[in-house]
Amino acid sequence: GVQLAESGGGLVQPGGSLTLSCVVSGFDFSISGMTWVRQAPGKALEWVADMGPYGGPKTYRDSVKGRFTISRDNAKNTLYLQLDSLKTEDTAVYYCTKGFCKTNDCVESRGTQVTVSS
Repeated sequence: GVQLAESGGGLVQPGGSLTLSCVVSGFDFSISGMTWVRQAPGKALEWVADMGPYGGPKTYRDSVKGRFTISRDNAKNTLYLQLDSLKTEDTAVYYCTKGFCKTNDCVESRGTQVTVSS
């Protein structure tokens, strides 16, 4: 079946950086769009970024444009999210999802916790 495993989260100070990874299996990653979503404590799931197969196109929510970068390595079945200039409001559990799925029923993995705090 479909498996997604996120990693790379952690505790970082405001202005810091992290690189999140999502290793996938069970489907043809190279022809699938992929999405990052996040959920902050007490808040609804929100879409962060997505990209099509073979490297593009890429789209971002306004609050992360210019700070986050989504990318992929089809040879490694891995999706990435580079987080730069982190803000406290970026604190959340980050999940990757298959396709361009952005709702709660799309989340099939444990996610990785990102905490931005001084």
